[in-house]
Formats: sequence, C-alpha cells, structure tokens
Amino acid sequence: MAGIINMSPDSFAGDGLDADAGAAAAVGEAWREAGADILDVGGRSSRPGAPPVPVEEELRRAIPAVRRLAALGLPVSIDTWSAAVAAAAIEAGAAMINDITALRGDPGMAPLAARAGVPVILMDGDDRRGAADAVAATVGFLRDRIAAARSSGIDAERLIVDPGYGFGLALRQNMEILRRLDELRVLGRPILIGTSRKGSIGKVLNLPVHDRLEGTAATVAVAIAHGADIVRVHDVRAMVRVARMTDAIVREIPEPPPPGAAVP
Repeated sequence: MAGIINMSPDSFAGDGLDADAGAAAAVGEAWREAGADILDVGGRSSRPGAPPVPVEEELRRAIPAVRRLAALGLPVSIDTWSAAVAAAAIEAGAAMINDITALRGDPGMAPLAARAGVPVILMDGDDRRGAADAVAATVGFLRDRIAAARSSGIDAERLIVDPGYGFGLALRQNMEILRRLDELRVLGRPILIGTSRKGSIGKVLNLPVHDRLEGTAATVAVAIAHGADIVRVHDVRAMVRVARMTDAIVREIPEPPPPGAAVP
C-alpha cells in the first residue's frame, strides 16, 4: 500500500499540501499508523492540463518533505520524471523512483536510477484511446520500457510496472485494464496501480472527487483480485482495510488466532 502525499498546490484530488513539509510529516505519520508500506511524494501535479513546474520549484516543494518523511522509517518514493529532483530526493532519503514517463521524460533519469540502484516504477502514460486492444498495447509498451531500462543498466529485479490507469484511456478501457490486469503478469514484474479518486470513478458514479471513497474501494479490491501487488491511494486507512480483506479472500491468508491465543 502506497500512501499519496501531494506537495503541489493543485492536486486533482484536492489534497495538495503546497510545500508544507510539516503537514507532509503529519500525513506520513498518520499513513504509517494506518498501515501504509510506502509513502509516495510528488511536487507537481500530473493531471491533464496542469501547468509546467520549474525544477527549482519542484525541488522546493518535494525535498524538505522527503527528508521529513524518510525519518519515519517507511520507504519513500519520489514521484517525478526529473533526474535532478530524483537525485536530490535520493540524497534526502528516498528509496524509490516513481516515473510516470517510464524514463522517457528526462534522459538523465535512467543513468541516475542505474547508479542509485533503487527500485523504479515504470508507468504507461501514452494515449491508448485509439488502440484496438488497450491492454495489449500497455503490455507492449511496458515490455519495451523494461528492455530500455535494462539496457541502461537498471537491474530487472528493481523494476515495477504500472498500467497508467486514468492516463490516456477511455472510460471503458480503464474498466478493461482492471478486469484484465493479470495479463501484465507476463512481464514478470510486480504490478502497481493507482485508481484512487480518478475521473473514471466520478463518471461511473456521478460524484465529485472528494466523494469517491466507495468507488475507489471497488477498484482497489478488483485490482488486487486481478494481480496488483501495490495500490497507490489517498485514503490509506480505509484502503488498507479493503486490501487486507481482499487479500484474505484471494490469497488464502490463514485465519487469525482466537482472542487470547498465543501467537507464534
């Protein structure tokens, strides 16, 4: 479970902390207590039409927060496609890179990731609305990006794939990505997906962004049932419960011991 911490002022989900590192630390502590495994920090919005952000501003927003969050003891992922921001974040304690351009946004990112030896999330953000088979197109894209990452010296075991739910996909294609998520298993890498509060949920339920908790829960449960290893969410406490229950169903987690029983 990756808990989202947005340091931009214009997050689509309305949770932007606008460079307030103290607020980020408070959110991170709450996410840790709620059961998050990763804290995913970003300094720029990736919503459609978001204005460009200079690297200096992205650094100002994200790096103090990374430094504070790394002290909490959970792995911190830096959500950026800038090699300069990723390098500064790693120096500040980040342990992962989440690149929505799949290492194409900055020619320095792949060499940096190879040198740093940290896990890298590769996301398909291409426009697939005209694809005859969006899932097949996604698998092909991610296979190519895995090969490119490996040719840059990044260990294949450090790669994680993300189908880019909500990026360049029609509503029906987003639903299809969820139904057929297990087809990404052919890539041999862990699967991360971020459905939280996305516009597709708003379209199906006709709800504003702040009222999509139940819709997000449905997508998280289906994603896990179809092979997701990591889900990236805003509402960590609720989604940890959804994830644990879904895991208990689909991964046959043993029953907990009865109250008062000795735990081995």
